Amino acid sequence: MLHHSTYKAENNSKQWITFVHGAGGNSSIWFNQVRFFKAYFNILLIDLRGHGKSEPSSEELEYSFDLIIQDIIEVLDQNQIKKSHFVGISLGSILIQKMMQIHPDRMEKIGLGGAILNLNVQSRILMFLGKLTQSILPFIWIYTFFSYVIMPYKAHRKSRALFIREAKKLSEKEFKKWYKLTAKLLPLLEKIRAREVKIPVLYIMGSQDYMFLPFVKKIVRLHHSSKLLTLKHSGHVVNIDQPDKFNTVLLNFLQTD
Repeated sequence: MLHHSTYKAENNSKQWITFVHGAGGNSSIWFNQVRFFKAYFNILLIDLRGHGKSEPSSEELEYSFDLIIQDIIEVLDQNQIKKSHFVGISLGSILIQKMMQIHPDRMEKIGLGGAILNLNVQSRILMFLGKLTQSILPFIWIYTFFSYVIMPYKAHRKSRALFIREAKKLSEKEFKKWYKLTAKLLPLLEKIRAREVKIPVLYIMGSQDYMFLPFVKKIVRLHHSSKLLTLKHSGHVVNIDQPDKFNTVLLNFLQTD
């Protein structure tokens, strides 16, 4: 089972909020959110396979999005959490949107930062370059390059440094197993865009998240249960770039009927 941590709500709330990190990160990226939200909700933090304190899988096991979602469901069941709010960043946003398609009964409201709904030309080129070079370059070089392309500005320095530091804890083999999932990404994102699930979703995006913000703007116009809030001077990892604003707008959304 995945490594996970729980925090009981200081106000004795019965509601849960589950945080899902992005590729190369781990549950430590939510430290600003834990300090804030434990006053209002029970909190569940999850380390995905091979990330943080979760053990890597056997070499022969091939990852799939269904497998990763089942990992999350097992953690919910282990902690007797029948339903939870979910918050995700980057890859975590994809996993949560996939989960919305197959387990909507386990989900309340959804908050997605740095949400990925499609890949623009630059990101598709990055994926292709990563595929070409992963057998000859150390993965941390590839990951670092990706980080600078996706989070290029001075305002992103803190989040970029954090993700590079945490990614160094990932093994080369684990990185390659996760990277293989990119081959299945476009068909999955197409299904997510095509089907609206009637669960309230708040996209919290940085105004400088140039790769992914345009696609979120488009989907919010089509999916009426979705809303978008854009934070200035923030990039892809908006919960680290602007933690106070991220926390405040997310709380308002979760507490509004």
